[in-house]
Amino acid sequence: MPASATNTAEGGLGRRLAVVAVSRGGCVLGSRLAEVLDGDFFAAKGRLAQVMAETWANYREIVCVMATGMVVRTVAPLLRDKVLDPAVVVCDEQGNFAISLLSGHLGGANQLAHRVAVATGGQAVLTTASDVLGRTPLDLWCRDLGLIPGDRAAFTRAMGRLVDEGALTLWSRYPLPELPPDLHPYHDRATADLVIDSRTTPALQGVVLHPRALVVGLGCNRGTSAAAIATAIESTCTAHGLAPQAIARLASIDLKQDEAGLLTYARVQGLALDFYHKDALNQVEGITTSAIVQRATGARAVAEPAALLCAGPGAVLLAAKMKWTEVTTSVAEIADPLATTT
Repeated sequence: MPASATNTAEGGLGRRLAVVAVSRGGCVLGSRLAEVLDGDFFAAKGRLAQVMAETWANYREIVCVMATGMVVRTVAPLLRDKVLDPAVVVCDEQGNFAISLLSGHLGGANQLAHRVAVATGGQAVLTTASDVLGRTPLDLWCRDLGLIPGDRAAFTRAMGRLVDEGALTLWSRYPLPELPPDLHPYHDRATADLVIDSRTTPALQGVVLHPRALVVGLGCNRGTSAAAIATAIESTCTAHGLAPQAIARLASIDLKQDEAGLLTYARVQGLALDFYHKDALNQVEGITTSAIVQRATGARAVAEPAALLCAGPGAVLLAAKMKWTEVTTSVAEIADPLATTT
């Protein structure tokens, strides 16, 4: 049990920050920090490994009021990936320094270190190269634009080049927002350092960043499983050289609002699912129609018009209707995905 009001399970559900301390002085500061930062406090003397494992699983931010070496040794067995690991900040029990230790950018430890320093009157200590040198934190920039690296190892190398060389070139299939000064628009996809594209064609010298640019329109038979839908979507993407990571939304006819397999697939993939009435679908021009579909649903087609409607103005149909076992798919491309909140 933690030393103050909320236990780990309850805190994990309602709050994102835990403060952990071991010494008497550390507990005094830790308790105060938990109150100021709206977190849960854990006194962990004699059971640090257990408390850290519990907070690691239930919180997104952890402030450790103790020696840095103690924290490093304790969290080492818990480390998985910087995308998944919580933000960890280490603070001495006098509050002089707040060190961003883990998940500085994506996890928010750098921002958390500043918050702790403000609360203690101390100094935030950041060691991430982009912050020290004034470079763009590329992982945060991609996160904010919804860009997903196709190759994480290549992306890590690109971040290293940005730190070492001070600038990267960028090719995009889509209109670009205002760029940071160290990212330069470039005309050649093949030789750009960064490539923003929904296609799977690799960049010869750089890394492909997939935007949330695709909408998959779906029709399916009643009772179709989530697995069958997944297979159809994966096969469609493969057939057209499209990245599944670039899928922004799913779309179908409103008759499918209670289709369990479709709802399950959307939930598991974390994708929004939009439904359209037959009258709206029937207003979309330039699509492949089906008399069979119209008799069954009242719509001249489902997959193509649903994808186009959902993708919005200026959308382009990249994958015309494809028939799979129990499922029909189509893919439309959002015209300006970097300016679209999905």
